[in-house]
Amino acid sequence: MEAKEIVLEVLKKEGNPMSAGQIAEISGLERKEVDKAMKVLKDEELIVSPKRCYWEAKG
Repeated sequence: MEAKEIVLEVLKKEGNPMSAGQIAEISGLERKEVDKAMKVLKDEELIVSPKRCYWEAKG
């Protein structure tokens, strides 16, 4: 499974806005991998930021 799929799955499962650090901790991925995956997810408009530095799955 790709890092972006893992990040999206964690966000959907948790259901709360989360920081990249929290996502890295839960998923077991490196923080750099999470940041790269989140950039791709932002560009694809699959995640949104309800408040600064926190993200959640869109929809």
